[in-house]
Amino acid sequence: MIIHLASGNRHKVEEMQRLADATPATRALGLHVRPAKMPPVEEDTGTFVGNARKKAVALQATLPADAWVLADDSGVCVDALGGAPGVESAYFAGPQGDAAANLRKLAEVMREVPDGERAARFVCVLLLRGPGGVEQVFEGRCEGVLGREPRGGKGFGYDPLFIPEGHTCTYAELTEDEKNALSHRGRAWVQLAAWLAQAWRV
Repeated sequence: MIIHLASGNRHKVEEMQRLADATPATRALGLHVRPAKMPPVEEDTGTFVGNARKKAVALQATLPADAWVLADDSGVCVDALGGAPGVESAYFAGPQGDAAANLRKLAEVMREVPDGERAARFVCVLLLRGPGGVEQVFEGRCEGVLGREPRGGKGFGYDPLFIPEGHTCTYAELTEDEKNALSHRGRAWVQLAAWLAQAWRV
């Protein structure tokens, strides 16, 4: 089974494929995640679901009618910032979407926030669209806190700053298996895999 991912971000494609390979239901389907050349999409709905839907619909319009499309919209929501950057996580430092600049800005704006007020969560919405108007939405969350300085060389985006609940390591210091077991995207993927297993009778 092929799913076209509404993203050209190779990190997301690789992470999704690792999840597909590690999850029994999607492994049984032989699921292959393909990156897409996305048409221009303005992510302006103000919600993770709305943005994911816009990306999925835009990509689906460029593919054959029997294609399956998966869109991901995710971000980090910080309590001390009123939930920001949230849906604007990819553009926190400006419209260029520079991940390193986004990370630096978040570390800087949180510099003076005391330890007891650094709660945050990663949120991921996976929106699957298929033939005949099929649409399913899956949401995963991971609670945690923000560290004071980025740590770790794994992962991408805000991973070096986010410390998941119950851990002392950042996302970027965990192994791939450790991160997939507790991450927002991993939790959303488990739900998606369960739906696919039922729909395809795996």
